[in-house]
Formats: sequence, structure tokens, C-alpha cells
Amino acid sequence: MGKNKAPKKEPKKEKHIFTAGIITASDLSANGEQEDESGKILEYMLKDRGFEIKYYIVIPGDVDRIQEALVLLCDDIKADLVITTGGTGFSKRDVTPEATLGVMDRMAPGISEAIRYYGLQKNPNVMLSRGVSGIRRNTLIINLPSSVREVRESFESIIDTIYHGLELITE
Repeated sequence: MGKNKAPKKEPKKEKHIFTAGIITASDLSANGEQEDESGKILEYMLKDRGFEIKYYIVIPGDVDRIQEALVLLCDDIKADLVITTGGTGFSKRDVTPEATLGVMDRMAPGISEAIRYYGLQKNPNVMLSRGVSGIRRNTLIINLPSSVREVRESFESIIDTIYHGLELITE
């Protein structure tokens, strides 16, 4: 009779520490007229999930400025994840989706669809969010709204799956 061998245990995979950048697109916050609460809650939640924050900036809602910040984070700083907050609504200064689309290599529409689907369960106005998600080089970019509540709920609804997506991008 053969020897009973215990099944080989898979080596425990070390949890990857991902880097992140935060861009708040808000004229009021950039001018010092309003506190950037949504960016701060994002910073807290990302750190709480083990992300290393590489860059955090508050800028006006301007396509060129947003694109410059996105390219800096993706190409120079090489953050694994960039989350923007603000500029996803219907006002003329809400241009974050357009700026993001202008720098993405590939779209990841399921992320933004999931965010809207989850949000619609609580608030019908979420259908007015125009946020997009996609990939530039090896960086995942996600647009979130400016409301602290919506940022918190959106983040919590996607972060576990996003973590898996980041593992795939960075393999």
C-alpha cells in the first residue's frame, strides 16, 4: 500500500500593497471656499484597506488640469489606482468624465455601472452621475461623485472586486 500523503498546501499568497492617488475636482475646494471632505474620506478609506497614498491633489474642474493630474499619477508616479471625486454631474464645470476619457487606454464600464446600480437602490438621482472608469497603462482610474455619502457608499460597493482587478492589472 502507498503512503498516505497529506495534500500539498498552497503557499500563502502575500497580500499585495497597492498604491493610490486621489484627485478632487472642485472649484470651491480648490479656491479654499469649501473643505474637501470627499477627498479626505477617500484617503481614510483607502489607507484603512491597506493602500499607500502616493498623491492627493485638489484642483478646479478644468479638463486640462484634471488630465495633467491623471497623466502624472499614471505615467510618472505609477499609482495602481486613481480615484477622482467631483465633476461627474450635469453642470458645465463637471468635466471629470471627459478628462478621464481623454487619457484612458481601455474602458472598464462595469465598475461605473455597478456604482450607479448600487446607488440607485438608495437614491434615484444617482442616475445623473456621469462617472467613468478605465485603465491607463497599468493604472485603474475610477470617477466618483463629490458627495461624501455617495463616495463612501460607492467605494464600499466596489472595493473588494477592485482589489482583484488591480491584482490582474499588475501581474
